[in-house]
Amino acid sequence: MQIYFCGSILGGRGDAAVYLHIVTRLQSEGHVVATHHVARPDVLEQERTLPARTVFARDTAWLRQADAMIAEVSTPSLGVGYEIACGLQRDIPVLCLYRQGLQISKMITGNTARNLQVQTYRDIADLDEHLRRFLFGVRSHSS
Repeated sequence: MQIYFCGSILGGRGDAAVYLHIVTRLQSEGHVVATHHVARPDVLEQERTLPARTVFARDTAWLRQADAMIAEVSTPSLGVGYEIACGLQRDIPVLCLYRQGLQISKMITGNTARNLQVQTYRDIADLDEHLRRFLFGVRSHSS
């Protein structure tokens, strides 16, 4: 399955270890994650030299190919919010994950789109369970 993963780049890299865990897990299960670079520790340096139009064209092309989107939204990011809106507009399944105890945008938590799931997690085991359930649901729905 083609998964579009998104997490904050310019908004802050405090959750980079969580991003890496998610991307590694998805890839270990055989999923293609075109946006795996989001989890790289040097992503800021990589992206800094690319023109904005190049990034936009590349990322929207990946999004058009995606079967589902997983977004870690604990760190606020304009780009991630935009990507989520694009995924919902494309009507692909979208899972937004954030650490329990945080307050995130009500534009995410208040959205009732049928293809959006928003889940909190306490720890990595909890996060993994949300991923497992989401991916199972996507596979079941697409067959």
